[in-house]
Amino acid sequence: MKRALNFNAGPAALPEAVLARAEKEMMNYQDSGMGVMELSHRSKQFEAINEVTKSLLRGLLNIPDDYEVLFLQGGASLQFTMVPMNLLEEGSAAGYVLTGTWSEKALKEAQKIGSAAAIASSKSSNYKSIPSFTEIDVHPDSSYLHITTNNTIYGTQWHDLPKKVNVPLIADMSSDILSRPLHVPSYGLIYAGAQKNLGPSGVTVVIIQKDLLKRSRPDLPSMLNYQVHADSKSLYNTPPTLSVYFLMLVLEWAESIGGVKQLELQNKEKASLLYDAIDSSDGFYKGHAEKESRSLMNITYTLENEDLTSTFLHEAEKSGFIGLAGHRSVGGCRASIYNAVPTEHVEKLAKFMNDFRLRN
Repeated sequence: MKRALNFNAGPAALPEAVLARAEKEMMNYQDSGMGVMELSHRSKQFEAINEVTKSLLRGLLNIPDDYEVLFLQGGASLQFTMVPMNLLEEGSAAGYVLTGTWSEKALKEAQKIGSAAAIASSKSSNYKSIPSFTEIDVHPDSSYLHITTNNTIYGTQWHDLPKKVNVPLIADMSSDILSRPLHVPSYGLIYAGAQKNLGPSGVTVVIIQKDLLKRSRPDLPSMLNYQVHADSKSLYNTPPTLSVYFLMLVLEWAESIGGVKQLELQNKEKASLLYDAIDSSDGFYKGHAEKESRSLMNITYTLENEDLTSTFLHEAEKSGFIGLAGHRSVGGCRASIYNAVPTEHVEKLAKFMNDFRLRN
């Protein structure tokens, strides 16, 4: 079977072993005579899927018992609203660190709810770098501090994450969750859309400290209230059952290959292949991100002009590479190399980049 060399930014590649398992179970899950998407979300089979998935995530990320794991809908974009609705306290403010488009959008939504402001930003340099935490002054009375740990459009990532800040740290980890070890107690809340490292689109993971759930006001709409979803074990309404099932399969796959530490090693190896191709090109390829802020998930780079870029992308597509066009705000090219992208595919892309440079 022909498989694309998939470097899409999201929805992105899924592990082939996961797809094969899902194909096998698509018509008949555990002798139920139904596919998972046909099961009642109140059935014993799906309740087991729901609980196993939470348990796997807790194990892989070492999530302490004083944190709830929620499976919600609406993507990270809905969390831009739910976070301030639930956690932004009356008479207080929230601080946001701007490192790209998604953190800008998160701040914009928070400002519709209450007092929120950017307390650090790298926008003046077109988001080529990540601010240092030593430069960030968080007011101790702030309701929380919000960061976006990986920036898909600009190809930057937080590498120097704090062990502790003096207010709850909220992190959008949509594009790098499960890609490296994580110290969950450093965070008050973590959220992530699934469609990059966790599974297909449709389910959003929220990891929240139980003490923070007390901030969820009872007058909030039920569907936007973290406490409601925690009380109902993420089954308040019909969940995205198929997406949760795929999330379970991806987590089982991650566990089978050695867990998050092994994934981090693989991701570093993959990223180094492409950054080496960029750095050894004598300026033929130019990376967008500053070296100390480079992402292990999204490698962004430009060529000398639009004509050469167009030729590169055309020849890459003919060679089977999918999803390499950069975002319009940066231009150039972007290779997204999430957990499920095989190292062999990245090796092929690095070779193609080197060969293209020699020919042009």
